Amino acid sequence: MKRLAVMVLLLTSLGAVAQKNEGQRFGKGPKMDLTAEQMATLQTKKMTLALDLTKAQQEEIMKFHLDEAKSRKEKWEEMKAKKESGEWQKPTSEERFKMENARLDHQIAIQTKMKEILDDEQYQSWKKMKKQKAMHGKKRMQQRGSRG
Repeated sequence: MKRLAVMVLLLTSLGAVAQKNEGQRFGKGPKMDLTAEQMATLQTKKMTLALDLTKAQQEEIMKFHLDEAKSRKEKWEEMKAKKESGEWQKPTSEERFKMENARLDHQIAIQTKMKEILDDEQYQSWKKMKKQKAMHGKKRMQQRGSRG
């Protein structure tokens, strides 16, 4: 009888611990609460600290980040509206190709713009930071996928 009670207690506690955690996600939600100006300011200050930017570079990067944040926020709001209204559908392979192609073209444009604004040493540091951030993101996605 004692063993049965211990087994029931053990199985119950194991079941409670093994439940998937649906707590707050810190991916995109809280950042989208910020305005485009706030997001651009934070990104610019982080780059200033990491790359020791001059005032002129800070102003150029702030303009660039502001444009990026506005377009990102606009796309996010559009997607959110589609999902809430039920219009959103999974993209076809052709649509996915177009989106991926546009994303890569955009990344090339960003890289070109940064090369114009930053000096060689800063540009190399920026590329290294970008690569580390991408690797960290891939690692997190793999962990997220293995959890559940």
